Amino acid sequence: MIVRNVNDREVLDTTYIAHGGAVAQMILDRRILKEIGFLAIARLEPGRKIEPHIDPMEEIYFVVKGSGLMQVDDEERQVGEGDATWIPTGAQHSLLNNGQEDCIILVVASPAFA
Repeated sequence: MIVRNVNDREVLDTTYIAHGGAVAQMILDRRILKEIGFLAIARLEPGRKIEPHIDPMEEIYFVVKGSGLMQVDDEERQVGEGDATWIPTGAQHSLLNNGQEDCIILVVASPAFA
């Protein structure tokens, strides 16, 4: 069993800026996981945006706190606490924090299987 806390050194050491907007950390990733790509947490300040990008894996963005405007390909939708957005492999996606507080999301990614 492996238990990681967002304040563990192994998580804090992975801090990076995700796609130009969010401060993110890898909670669990391919260094440990076998089938799932990663579990990350990201904080997006008001007015900041995770820029449009395409990933080579399927993802889920889960809003833990706050809200934002989620775009997947040509679809846009306001999302908030408790919302999960499925992003298919190869879909262009972005998230704009158009709220008044930080938007905290969990991102789960899994490689596509042929």
